[in-house]
Amino acid sequence: MRTDIFARLDREPEPPKIETPRMSRHRIALFGGTLAFYVAIVVAVLMSSWLVTLDWKVMLFRPYQQWPEIHAALDYYVVLGQRGPTAVMVACWLGWRSWRQHTLRPLLTLGASLLLLNLTVGAVKIGLGRLGPHYATRIGSAELFAGGDIFPSGHTANAVVTWGILAYLAATPRARRYLSAMSAIVSLGVGLTTVYLGTHWLSDVLLGWAAGLLILLGLPWVEPLITRAEYWIFAARARLGAPGSRSAPPAPADDAPLPVPAVQPAADEAAAAQSPAHGAAGRPPAAGSRPRPHPAPTVHPAHAVRSERSPVTPAGSRRPPHADRAPRGGTAPARPVAGG
Repeated sequence: MRTDIFARLDREPEPPKIETPRMSRHRIALFGGTLAFYVAIVVAVLMSSWLVTLDWKVMLFRPYQQWPEIHAALDYYVVLGQRGPTAVMVACWLGWRSWRQHTLRPLLTLGASLLLLNLTVGAVKIGLGRLGPHYATRIGSAELFAGGDIFPSGHTANAVVTWGILAYLAATPRARRYLSAMSAIVSLGVGLTTVYLGTHWLSDVLLGWAAGLLILLGLPWVEPLITRAEYWIFAARARLGAPGSRSAPPAPADDAPLPVPAVQPAADEAAAAQSPAHGAAGRPPAAGSRPRPHPAPTVHPAHAVRSERSPVTPAGSRRPPHADRAPRGGTAPARPVAGG
């Protein structure tokens, strides 16, 4: 019996009863409020309102010059919002959960959320084309439609989605609360760090928070597609893993000759020399004797080779019959009449 940790991993636990989130009235209300906030931020930036003025005030304040001692630490902390490293870390954890729970839902949910993130945030970035604070050309301008890709903040939206997906897939309400608080703190810190470093406007961060939250709140609408994709993947895996799909050697035809095991000639000669149907030293029996009939051996392909068989003693006496002696318990054979 294995007692190491792999013995525990090899066992197949029952998948936990994870309740799939649904679009309840509370969730729909949050989705509608976040969407209204998203639209309000976009309109405020398009109209160069007070929000754009606040962006410039924060940018000219230059936080990275006010507190330079934390600059090095925040350079590492902002990595928690980069899509590549965070996606790999979260995918490793969710992949282990998928293997343990025998379901692809965690990985498929992460993939669907990242796909929605790239489509929605990327489309707005390219469509508005806003320049970042380091590339601004005119003070007080919104810097829109100038070929940039800074609005909304991708770091902030990615932090909300990547770490928030852990709370979305939590198995218990308590774990969901803790993970929700953790993802909120991480995404809030990543957004403010980009403002501190001067890589994003404050309005970019606000729109990034809203964009990521919209994806998390709208994921229950994507759950039917995730379930269908999981079914397709498992069905394709079952088809590819079926015995008929693999190349097997062709079965022999019904009229093909069966293989006959090899027989050693020396063993056959020795057996023939000891047969009662022959005389001593392999000579034919004398005239007038009646040899005892011996059935012909039958060759079976499933039997072993003669050299591997155990020796079989033939029935009756091994002494060859004599022409002048009658067999015991019987009458003497009739002698042929000369000249007859």
